[in-house]
Amino acid sequence: MLKENLIEYFENSIKQNWELPAFSDYKGSTYYYKDVARKITRIHIMFEQCGVKKGDKIALLGKNSANWAMTYLSAITYGAVVVPILPDFHPNDMHHIINHSDSVILFVEDSIWENLDETNIPDLRAVISLNDFGILSESNKENVREVYNNLNQIYTERFGNNGVDVNQFELETISNKEIGALNYTSGTTGFSKGVMLPLNSLAANIRFALENMPLQPGDNMVSFLPLAHTYGCAFQFLWPFTIGCHIHFLTRTPSPKIITTAFREIQPTLVIAVPLILEKIYKKQILPTITKTSLKALMNLPLINKSIYRKINKKLTESFGGNFHEVVIGGAPLNADVEKFLRKITFPLSVGYGMTECGPLISYANWDKTKAGSSGKLVDTLEIKIDSNDPYNEVGEILVRGENLMYGYYKNEEDTKNALDDEGWLHTGDLGIIDEENFIFIKGRSKSVILGPSGENIYPEEIESKLNNLPYVQESLVLEKDNKLMALVYPDYEKADQEEINTEGQLEEIMKQNKRALNENLPKFKQISGIKLYPTEFEKTPKKSIRRFLYTIEE
Repeated sequence: MLKENLIEYFENSIKQNWELPAFSDYKGSTYYYKDVARKITRIHIMFEQCGVKKGDKIALLGKNSANWAMTYLSAITYGAVVVPILPDFHPNDMHHIINHSDSVILFVEDSIWENLDETNIPDLRAVISLNDFGILSESNKENVREVYNNLNQIYTERFGNNGVDVNQFELETISNKEIGALNYTSGTTGFSKGVMLPLNSLAANIRFALENMPLQPGDNMVSFLPLAHTYGCAFQFLWPFTIGCHIHFLTRTPSPKIITTAFREIQPTLVIAVPLILEKIYKKQILPTITKTSLKALMNLPLINKSIYRKINKKLTESFGGNFHEVVIGGAPLNADVEKFLRKITFPLSVGYGMTECGPLISYANWDKTKAGSSGKLVDTLEIKIDSNDPYNEVGEILVRGENLMYGYYKNEEDTKNALDDEGWLHTGDLGIIDEENFIFIKGRSKSVILGPSGENIYPEEIESKLNNLPYVQESLVLEKDNKLMALVYPDYEKADQEEINTEGQLEEIMKQNKRALNENLPKFKQISGIKLYPTEFEKTPKKSIRRFLYTIEE
């Protein structure tokens, strides 16, 4: 157990940064650290008056917002267990998670509440609006409305008309061994599971970031990754909050255009992102430029190509606000060609690795210290083992154990035993190797690996990363059918329309050319036998990983 206590991290930051801005809804209200303290105090009184006990579950359902963040902090600092639910889940999945988690109170956005069926979640004591903290529904057995009506009076009696001040504000110390969050995954391998994360796991993530990722009080951060997912929650919210940063929440589903506009206005000091954003910028803006015949010739001239690289770097830097010292990529693998080019132009990029079960961090290294092709270096609160005879050269499953780990899956002993062995090792399901310095090189998912004709391990992600950079390929999936490799491709229809390629036959002919170009650069056992067009984008998790298990090659 770490000596650093999670609740103390929050209390110290609030007191030290009392007069600094903490949260802003993009194009909306701003709340200072003192406002956060007062909101936490009021919600604690409400919990207390409603009979919420330590360890009770509080469900939290909405898009990123200041109210979402203040509710999360209120629940976790009270000693309750927060249950963040992704707002893009189907209503039936939301009902299931609320019931399965045994949540007693639900905080929910009004627009989401309209699509839920109250009769399917009968055990809730109250439903509270994340828009204005009003009561949306209450159990007849509870006195929630009476408590709500008396809240101002109780608060004023305790702290006076001006509310709690910096000397009065105090959080009860809660041991790191207690469960803090119950995160329901929506992984690429099947149904979601409730990951029980102790406060120790969250503290370990924050501790590592404080020591390895420099930020200062008052620095700007943009929160656009879903806060109900551990990656966005830990690194766009919890950790910067412990420093005194000003966190700006993009309160609606962020399109690339909204994200780019927000970056330019807010100018964050650090950018935390997923690969999809960089890959889209590379494919839409950079690749068409560097593949022009006239420019390709110039890029072979050493002095001129440095000048071209500087200009591309400058343009890319400006698209992220121009004020950051690093872009950290996580949540899914970054396309190898994209990473290679960005390193060539010395763009400050770092790739990390994690999973919900570790809250989420497993490995990271600063952009100027990392190694090309790696997912960073193992964090100092974990140890690692590769399940192979030669972990430096022979691919095996990545196993980790240490301070970051979950306790298991809620009410699911079978999956817990499959994930956590008797020696405390978490079986990640990811395949890779390490080097002598514990840098991790991921090769793929154990459940997506395909066995080649002579027993070779084929990692479809490696083939997909090459295919995705070929003309008119938006995204792809490499699957096995009848002992052959086939690719499903969702074409770039927007580009095809712009260039008046408007028939399936034309696209199919282009894909035949792509297949030939791809296979020329692959060993025989990795070559694909055909490409089939797919009409829509592939369904993805919040980390933007494709839900591979949903797809097969049809006749």
